[in-house]
Amino acid sequence: MTGEIRNVAQAGRGVLSMAAGLILLILATLGYTLPPPFDPTPMTADPIFQTLPAQPPSEVRPVAANGKITTQDVTVYAGDGTALGATIRAPITPGRHPALIFVQGAGPGARGEFTTQAEWLARAGIVTLVYDKRTVGYDFLNRDFGLLADDALRVLARLRERPDVDPARTGLWGVSEGSWVVPIAAARSETVGFTVLVSAPNVSPMRQVTWALSEQLDRLHAPSGVRELLTRAISAVRMNFLRYDGLPMLRQLHQPVLALYGTRDPSIPFVESSQALTGALAKGRNTDYTIRYLNGADHGMRIQGGPLAPGYLQTLSNWVLDLPGTARPAVHIAGATPVQRYQASDVPSAPWYAGGTVLGLALCLAAGGYVVGPVAEMMVRLRGRQLAAETNARIWPPIRRRFRRMAWTGLGLLVSVLAFITLLVLFSVNQAGAWPAVLSGWLVIRILALLMLVQEVTAVAAVVSGLREGWLPSRSQHVAITGVLGSTGLLLVAGAYYGLFVFPW
Repeated sequence: MTGEIRNVAQAGRGVLSMAAGLILLILATLGYTLPPPFDPTPMTADPIFQTLPAQPPSEVRPVAANGKITTQDVTVYAGDGTALGATIRAPITPGRHPALIFVQGAGPGARGEFTTQAEWLARAGIVTLVYDKRTVGYDFLNRDFGLLADDALRVLARLRERPDVDPARTGLWGVSEGSWVVPIAAARSETVGFTVLVSAPNVSPMRQVTWALSEQLDRLHAPSGVRELLTRAISAVRMNFLRYDGLPMLRQLHQPVLALYGTRDPSIPFVESSQALTGALAKGRNTDYTIRYLNGADHGMRIQGGPLAPGYLQTLSNWVLDLPGTARPAVHIAGATPVQRYQASDVPSAPWYAGGTVLGLALCLAAGGYVVGPVAEMMVRLRGRQLAAETNARIWPPIRRRFRRMAWTGLGLLVSVLAFITLLVLFSVNQAGAWPAVLSGWLVIRILALLMLVQEVTAVAAVVSGLREGWLPSRSQHVAITGVLGSTGLLLVAGAYYGLFVFPW
C-alpha cells in the first residue's frame, strides 16, 4: 500500500512539473511575441567626427576671472503671476557687459545649482542671472516647454533693463532639458542675442531617456532581459512631453549658437544630437554656430560629477565676451573625438492591452483579488457561521495557507519590480551604479516570478484534489479561490509581457 501511495505521489509531482513547464513555455512565448520590438541600431561612424580638429587656442586661452562683483536678489513675475526668485551677479567695472541667463535642466531647478559657474563668469566680465524654476505647471508627468520659455523671456526682459547690460549681447544658456526651452524662447523673440546649448539632446525626450538607460545598463553589465523590462515599462508611460520634437524650433534659430558636449556623457546621444543640430540650422540657413566636444566631460560639463571640465568655462566666457566676432568660427565643429555606439531609438507605443490604464486596472484587480478572500471569510466569522462539514474543515486550512503565501509572493514581486526600476533610474541620473546590485535585483525578480508560477500550479492542483475528495466550498471560499488564483494569473500574464519568463534571462 505504501508503495502505491509513493507511486501516486511521484506521478502527481510529474504531472505538476509538466504543467508548470508547459505554462512557463507559454509565458515565455508571450514574452517574445506580445511586446513591441526594440532593438537599438548600431551607430554608423561619421568621418567628420573621426577627424575633429582641436579647439583653436583663442577659445581656451586663460581668462582673468578675479574681478569684483555685486550680487542682487530679485523677483520676476511670470505671465501667470508666478513669482520667480532670481540672483543677479555683475562685474564692478564701468560700461555695458554681455549677459547670460541660466535655464535649468530637468528637476526642481533651484538657482543654487549654478552658483559656481555664475560667479566665475561674473568675475570674468559677464553679467549672470540664475533663477528658480517654476513649480506651478511643471511636474514629473506634465511639462510645458513653451511655458518655461515664456519664463526665460520674462527674466531676460528684466535683465536687459539694467544699465550695465549690453542688450545686443544678452543671451540664454540651457542645459539638457533646458536646451529644449531655449530655442523656443529664441524663436519667439529677437531680444535673445545668442544661445548656449549645453548637453543638448536634440532628439525627443523618449529617445533620449531610452538611450541613456541603455547606456547605463551596458555599463552595469545588466542582462538583456533588464533592458526589455525597462523599454516595455517606458512604452506604457503616457507623459505629454516624451514625444516632443525640438527640431522645428531649432530651424527657427537665427541667433549665434554655441553647443557644448562632453565625450563621457552617458545621458544623451551626443553625436546624433550634434548632427540633428547642424541639420536643423542648415535648413534654417543659420551658419552662426559653434560646436565643441570637451574631453572627459559628463552631462553637467564635469569630470565624473566632480570639478568642471578643463576648458569649459574658458570656452564659454571667451565665446560670449568676443561676440559678435566668435559667432561664425573658422571651424564649426572641433574638440575631442566623440564615440557613440548606438543610435537613439524610439520605443514603440505599447499596445492597448499594455497601456498604463489597462496595466493599472490589472494591478488593482490583482490587489483586490488577494484581499477579497480574507474579507469574505472575516464576514462569515463575524456573522457567527462555522465550517460545517468535516471534509471542508480538513481541506480548507492548508489551501488557505497556500493562498496567503501566494498573496505575499505577488506583493513581493510588485514591490521588487518597482524598486528595481527606481534603482536603475537613480543609477542613470547619478551616472553611477554597482553591477552586483543590478544582477542581484534581477535574480530576485526572476526567482519570485518562477515561485509565483509554481504556487499557481500547485494551488490549482490542491483545489482540484479537494473537490475530488468531496469538498464543497462555501461562498466565501469560492470568492477566495477566484480572487487569489485570478490575481496570480493576471500577474503571471503581466510578468510574461514584461519578459520575466523569457530566455536567456
